[in-house]
Amino acid sequence: MERMRVPPAREDSWEDALHRARPGDKLLLLEGEGAGPDWLAWRGHRAIGVVYRPQYEHYGNYVPTVLPRRYDAFLFIDRTEALRPLHTPVHHGEMPETYPSGV
Repeated sequence: MERMRVPPAREDSWEDALHRARPGDKLLLLEGEGAGPDWLAWRGHRAIGVVYRPQYEHYGNYVPTVLPRRYDAFLFIDRTEALRPLHTPVHHGEMPETYPSGV
């Protein structure tokens, strides 16, 4: 587990456009082809998953996306913080079966 600082979104990406439109969290209910022309534009969409390498932010962490063609709804969270792992007790020197959740 590692806490990473995510750099600001690349200019002209969906994340940049949504942040500049009005900072704050947003829930977008998209209407497919009925959306306005701005929503039907191809823009980069940041893909942060299990493996994320900030040093490649400008090269490969974005996928070309037309939001209403990819999603029915889109939840944009403008700012967030890393989660802290729950305490995982170790019994007799072994990790619990449910590691890493600890439940």
